[in-house]
Formats: sequence, C-alpha cells, structure tokens
Amino acid sequence: MQATRPGSTERRGGALPEVSPRAAREPSPDANTVVMLRPLGSPTSLGLFGLAAATFTLAGLQLGWIPASQGSAVGLVLIGFAAPAQLLASVLAFLARDAVVGTAMGVLSLTWLSSGLVMVTGDPGQRSGALGLLLLMSAVAVELTGLTATLARLAAGAVLITAAVRIGVTGLFQLSGQPWLETTAGVLGVLLAVLAVLVAWASELEDAGRPFPVPTGRRGKGRVAVEGSLPDQVRDVANEPGVRARL
Repeated sequence: MQATRPGSTERRGGALPEVSPRAAREPSPDANTVVMLRPLGSPTSLGLFGLAAATFTLAGLQLGWIPASQGSAVGLVLIGFAAPAQLLASVLAFLARDAVVGTAMGVLSLTWLSSGLVMVTGDPGQRSGALGLLLLMSAVAVELTGLTATLARLAAGAVLITAAVRIGVTGLFQLSGQPWLETTAGVLGVLLAVLAVLVAWASELEDAGRPFPVPTGRRGKGRVAVEGSLPDQVRDVANEPGVRARL
C-alpha cells in the first residue's frame, strides 16, 4: 500500500482540486459583508390618512357640498396636506424596503400635487384635458400597484384599487364633462375616504401590538413581516435593491 504524504492533493478515487495558498488565506466575500438595517416606524397610516383627506375634500367639491368658487382652496389643501403626507410616506416606505407602498404613495402624492396646481391656477369649475390624461395614467399605475399589494396585504390592496377607480372616473370627467361622472367620482371619493381611514387605523393598531384581531388581510410575505422571525425576514436581503449589484 502506498502511503500518502502530508499535504498531498491525492485521495482515493481521484485528486482533490488544487487550492492556491493565497485563496486559502483569503476569506470569502460573504464573510466580510455586513448589511445594516435601520428600524423605522410604519408610514402606511400617514399615507392613508393623507389619501383620505385628499379624496374627501375633493369629493365635497364634486358633490356640491362646497361651491365651485372654492376650487382653488381645495387645490391648496391637496398641495399643502395630502401631497406632502403621501410623499413623506413614500420615502419612508422605500427606506423600509417596501417598494409597493412606496410606489403607490409616490404616485398618489404627485397626482394630488398636479391636481392641486391645476385647480389653483385655473378658473373655478374649469376642466383640463391635460389633467384628465394624467389622472387616467395615474389610475393605471395605482391599479397595477394595488393588484400587486393584494399578494401580501388584502386591505391595503383594496384601498389602492378603489383609489385607482376613483381617480380614473375623475379623469374621464375632466375629459368628457359628463355630470354623472363627476357625481360618481364624488361618491367613490367618500367611500374611499372611509375605507382609507379604517385601514389606516387598523395599521396603527397592528403596530401598537394588536390588542384585538385586526383585519388587515396579511398573507404570504405580508404575514411573515409581522409574524415571522428575523431570519425569515432577512433571508433574501442579499438579492434586494441596494444590496444587489443592479436594480
């Protein structure tokens, strides 16, 4: 029987792969990689309360609760309250690694900002075809984002889908001027405000420790986010934007 010398790369059944001395001394890149995560408060409630305020105020104008002469005041409300609240929620959501909420809040924020600017600079009751086209495209973006949100949170997805329908009907009114479309948009706006407030409150109760069952409709990754362990939630962090090499 032939003895094997110490340090030899031969073994029974074949030779071991050769490893250079330098590679043996250098640790793998994973051993030196540290990903820092920063805890953040959930911005979902802030964004949804901003949405509720915007859609309810605009619904008041569309349903005739306030005169058309106050259209510029409604525009200022959209610019001064709804748009900043949802823009802040968007930024915080992206920092919290939630691209779905961040995208939805960002699109809604800029939609309210654009609508407010058109209302402030235009004549009372004046329609805008340009705003109508923007609202239709915004409705498509929010609708698709809402459908995506239902994969993890049914309640949040329902709010976004309702918001998309409400925005789309408003856009059709801006283009056609049909009174029934304005009324329909106003009714949808009130329903959306109620739904957004309820889901925002449910989100706050969830963050407060859920003193009673909260129907947020979490499933899949949405449920793991609140019920899973830390290893479960960071299992795929190496492939997330900001960590992976490309977006």
